Amino acid sequence: MTKLLLCTDLDRTLLPNGAQPESPEARPLFAHLAAGSKLVLAYVTGRDRVLVQEAMDKYNLPRPQFVISDVGSNIYDLRAGDWEVWRQWQAEIAVDWNGRDHGNLLTLLADVDPLRLQEEAKQNRFKLSYYWPLGTHTADLHARLEERLGAEGIRASLIWSLDEPAGVGLLDVLPKRATKLHAVEFLRQYLGLSEMQTLFAGDSGNDLPVLASSIPSVLVANAMDSVIQEALSLASVQGNTDRLYVASGGFWGMNGNYSAGILEGLAHYHPEFLADVRTDIPLPAQRDPG
Repeated sequence: MTKLLLCTDLDRTLLPNGAQPESPEARPLFAHLAAGSKLVLAYVTGRDRVLVQEAMDKYNLPRPQFVISDVGSNIYDLRAGDWEVWRQWQAEIAVDWNGRDHGNLLTLLADVDPLRLQEEAKQNRFKLSYYWPLGTHTADLHARLEERLGAEGIRASLIWSLDEPAGVGLLDVLPKRATKLHAVEFLRQYLGLSEMQTLFAGDSGNDLPVLASSIPSVLVANAMDSVIQEALSLASVQGNTDRLYVASGGFWGMNGNYSAGILEGLAHYHPEFLADVRTDIPLPAQRDPG
């Protein structure tokens, strides 16, 4: 069987750390599936390396082959056991900042209100991260930031998202190509896999570029309605509605939230990859999709 690259966001996608309930059987089924040799598993997350490892330990997640971390600004190869930073990825994205680094951009944007710098642990060489208060007119702020960065010849990606539990907005300033989308494409091409041999799962605003792209994707059922609507709209504009699946629950009797949604999306695009799961872990008859 042809391999499949399964790329999944962590918080509120694979991790059941949102307000909605988790189907208790979903994560063990996901782990069983990931333990096989048919999938190449990659975590794609805004978390840094330390926080990814904490999540893996706390939620007993399967160890992936790759981690795209810090909203796409780092890629780690875990296949040899260690967390090996991909220097070729850093070289790929460095040119967008026109010779500048994190410190240069920090000074350049120091007086932009109402941005508040995030903790040092959430920053890195190619990632400048801020908080912004809910209610901020982000479109105007986005335009101001683009104008200031553009005047310095800096090509940046501005990634806006929400931390629902904390009630605060998040902004990541990255090199233009340091996006989840470009990182997934970079990894896919490195592995020699096609778009149809790739599946992405997400739930939030910083997943939108991938969700609306031609890479087959699934939005888990616990995603915010606003994210679902925007993802569907963007996918339609780009002609990719057939590449976006929104989990709704019901698959094997699960609710479609978190890892249950990932499995539902996998069944939608590649049901053959679930054959061994159903054979090795029999499910109650009422959960059989028929």
